[in-house]
Amino acid sequence: MVVALATFMEVLDTTIANVALRYIAGGLAVGPDEAAWVVTSYLVANAIVLTASSFLAKRYGRKAFFMAAIALFTVSSVLCGLAWSLESLLFFRILQGLGGGGMAPLAQSILADSFPPEKRGQAFALYGVAIVVAPVVGPTLGGWLSDQYSWHWCFLINAPVGVIALFLIWWLVQDPKSAVEERKRLRREGVRFDIVGFVLVATFLGSLEVVLDEGQRKDWFGSNLIVIFACLTVVSFVAMIPWELNHKNPVIDLRLLAKRQFGSCFLVMLATGAILIATTQFLPQLLQDYFGYTATWAGLALSPGGIVTCLMMFVIGRVSSYVQPKYLIATGATIIAFAMYDLTNLYGDLNFGFFVWSRVYIGIGLPMIFLSITAASYEGISKDQTDQASALINVARNVGGSMGVSLAQNILAYRQQFHTSRLVEHIVPSEPAYKETLRAATQFFSTRGASTVDAQNQAVAWIGRQVQTQSAFLAYIDVFWALAVVSACAVPLAMILKNVKRGGEAPAGGH
Repeated sequence: MVVALATFMEVLDTTIANVALRYIAGGLAVGPDEAAWVVTSYLVANAIVLTASSFLAKRYGRKAFFMAAIALFTVSSVLCGLAWSLESLLFFRILQGLGGGGMAPLAQSILADSFPPEKRGQAFALYGVAIVVAPVVGPTLGGWLSDQYSWHWCFLINAPVGVIALFLIWWLVQDPKSAVEERKRLRREGVRFDIVGFVLVATFLGSLEVVLDEGQRKDWFGSNLIVIFACLTVVSFVAMIPWELNHKNPVIDLRLLAKRQFGSCFLVMLATGAILIATTQFLPQLLQDYFGYTATWAGLALSPGGIVTCLMMFVIGRVSSYVQPKYLIATGATIIAFAMYDLTNLYGDLNFGFFVWSRVYIGIGLPMIFLSITAASYEGISKDQTDQASALINVARNVGGSMGVSLAQNILAYRQQFHTSRLVEHIVPSEPAYKETLRAATQFFSTRGASTVDAQNQAVAWIGRQVQTQSAFLAYIDVFWALAVVSACAVPLAMILKNVKRGGEAPAGGH
């Protein structure tokens, strides 16, 4: 519960600011594109520190590093709430991301080492509530705080939670003996931090996050900024691989990704992060832009799914003791794929209940994937590789989330243009349907007191808005189709996972 509390606070901040961006832009007198850096800066800093968390935890102790991360996150959250300009807010968000980036992998490492394999499913169930439910709660809480109070409170609420988490970590959490011995060994042997590797990995992940998060807004390679960061991504990636593979104490152990078990888990977590973050961001956006929901009500549409996720976490935590992770992952991915397919039945008269149920279906499938992939990823991993595995799995979740949002943004933008161009082909005077619609709309506005000329102009404008709305609906349908395919791809990946050992027995199937 203690490590879950700290992680919940950190993961919450990946989505709580998304809903508040328009309020931040207005409050700081900046444009929407500039305000979007509030999210990007946090994700970049978060991704960078993930790569260093393994070594820092080993060198200075998990407890000490965890407490330092919580303290930095809490203080910077308060400073974000007190920011007086966009520049100051971005600086404090970077500090917040640096503090938050080390919390999630450390929490997973603590749980993985504290519980035997047969108990990990139940242990990760409570922790999983933080990871999966926090992004769902974020838009609801952020929307309500922004609507009722101000965007500043989206950050200030972290202060009491951070103080409580800091005290509980100091009081209850202790480093395991194996970690203490590892720390002594590193000091005795004088093992140094892989600075070159860290710079290369941090440059790769940071540049990739910027490309994915800002690409659509900056017109991709039509922007010099995106071209520069894309080049940095490629160069640092190419240089990173040989360096990390040949370094004695690499900041990231890339050989873990070559293992069938861990590599498959990494890919499935990429897909899971894409589904979780993309749907959490795009469903509220759809409801606010085209169904007239406030930020609060758009968030509330996701809340029942969050409640179902909480309940399913504990159910799956119990079931995981009897069912192999690969079957749970395949089942969860199938459920989410069908949930995405259900969202393709999109049209303008849908009610609140439709969106609630769509999120409930996702809330049933996500725990099956998340809990199982978290438990399965540590199978066959030695104690000294736990921190590395935790860092890489969290990198997959973060990068997967950015990739999912980037994919959805691109499909939405380009397909909306495509559908608009197709629909306007029928908005011509020779089309009988268009002439009849124009006549009926003109008559409607005339009965409301408009002159003949004004009524016709209003009718044309109304038809134009309908075309834009319908093309947007069709584009969102394409987005949900793409996410359904992403989820479906996780099914075959899940089935190649090894069976997990239980209670010291050899796993079924001879693996």
